[in-house]
Formats: sequence, structure tokens, C-alpha cells
Amino acid sequence: MTAGEGLAATHRPATSVARATAFAVASACCFGSVIILTALAKRAGGTLLTVLAWRYLLAAVLLVAASGGVRAVRLPRRRALTLLAAGGGGQALLAYLSLTALDFIPAATVSFLFYTYPSWVAAFAVLRGSERVDRARVAALALSLLGILLMVGSPWAGALHPVGIALALSAAVVYALLIPTLGRLQVGVGPAVVSAYVAAGAGVVFLAGGLATGELTLALTPEAWGATVALAVFCTALAFILFLRALAVLGPVRTAIISTVEPFWTSLLAVAVLGQPLRAATVLGGVLIASAVALLQLRPGTTRG
Repeated sequence: MTAGEGLAATHRPATSVARATAFAVASACCFGSVIILTALAKRAGGTLLTVLAWRYLLAAVLLVAASGGVRAVRLPRRRALTLLAAGGGGQALLAYLSLTALDFIPAATVSFLFYTYPSWVAAFAVLRGSERVDRARVAALALSLLGILLMVGSPWAGALHPVGIALALSAAVVYALLIPTLGRLQVGVGPAVVSAYVAAGAGVVFLAGGLATGELTLALTPEAWGATVALAVFCTALAFILFLRALAVLGPVRTAIISTVEPFWTSLLAVAVLGQPLRAATVLGGVLIASAVALLQLRPGTTRG
């Protein structure tokens, strides 16, 4: 499905919206597995830049194959370069801003501030006049933010360094700008092709970083390679396609709100894989986020700009 087809989503039956919602939830679960799988790869001896480089480069190869081969992904030079820049620049900038913010403020604060990105998506949509944000969406935003607040605990515990706050909020804003940008770039192209360029762009950036720092290596343990391949297949190739297919039908605001399922899924995986305890606040936070998703489904016919 292309974004051009998604522009007519308001004329489709509600089942297509429900299906797109399922895609958004599934992509959030894929993205929510990144932290756990990355932690497993690093625990098995892989460096961060090595894992990121092979994750995106392997995903790019898979996405090119899924698109029908090299000929199928050929685009005019300007559009191809734009997609590579959006992928490489956007993904690398997000990683840099969020990881650097951890040097100044606690992880809970970074997590909460980053997941304000649906609010930024909504604000930008209103300013552009591209999407209507009604009471249902405002209520869903509030529920999702409250759910995240419950899951991460108090984001204001500890020192609140202004640089760290600025970096975390900047990451949220960058992601909020990247979401509608990718939605526009996939018009007439399709999610698999767009995803291939995004993954390739990010892979090149992290490959260059790994070579520059001397971290890049092929000598990973089988466990590290297993986690890296899982990152490439599920958390990148599949996640990108599902996210873009949802975005084409639901629009940036609804897709962003539904994607707040991600931290709840991460918490559940941490319990199952890393043996971390499951807190009552995490469960309640998940219930609130699920309520936000359900609330959005009560108005499946809301129009897009």
C-alpha cells in the first residue's frame, strides 16, 4: 500500500482503519524490542556502533529484496538522496540526541520527554493545517502521556540539567518532524522502498562511525549475531514497513499516539528476557495507553488533511 492510496482512507470501511491500527501496534512492539535485543547483543560482546551498523545494513538488503530487487528501488537521484538523508540523518540524530541526554539527566526523564513526540506531531499538524486534532485525540494524547509517566516513574527525580532536557526534547521534536516527512516521501513509492532507503542511509552513517572509531568488526559471537539479525529483521525491516503502512492510512497524529504502546512492550520484554520485576504502575500505565488506542478507534471516520 502506498501513501497515495492511504490518502483515500476516509472513504474506506472501518476495517481498513482497524487493520492499520494493528500494523501500528505491531510496529511499536517491534521497535519496543530494540532496547532488549541491543542489550543482549552488547552483553554478548558487540559494540553499539557495530550492532547498529550491521542492523541497518542487513535490514537494507532485506528490504531491497522485499521490494523486488535493485531495479525496483531505483528512484530519481533527488528523491533517493532525500530519503537517504532522512534515514541516515534522522536516525543518527535521534540516536545522538537521546543517548547524549543520558549524560545529563536520568533515563526516566529522557524516556518521558522523548515520548512527548505525539504531542509535537499533533501541534505541528495543527500549525500546518494538515490534520484535525479533535477532543478524542487530545484525550488519547493525555491518556498515553499519563500512562508513560506511570511506567517511567517520576521523570523529575534527580538533577534536571537544562542541556539534558533540551537534548531529550530535541529528539522528540526531530522524530515528530521525521514521521510526517516519511509519510510524504512514500507517496507513489511504497513502504518497502522507502524503508530500504531509510535503513541504507542509517547504515552508512553508523558504518562510517564504526570505521572512524575503530569499533566496527565482523568478529561477533553467535549470540551477538543472533540478536543483531533479529534487530535487522524484526526491529527494522518489518517494523519500518508496518509503521509506514499504518502511517499511510491513519496519518501522523493517530499513528504517533498508538506507537506509545512501545515502552509498555519494552517493559514486558524486560520482565520476560532480563528478569526485571513487573510493577503495578507499569501495568496501569499499559492499561491507560491501551485505553488511548481504543479511544481512537471510536472515531474511525475522522478525516485527514
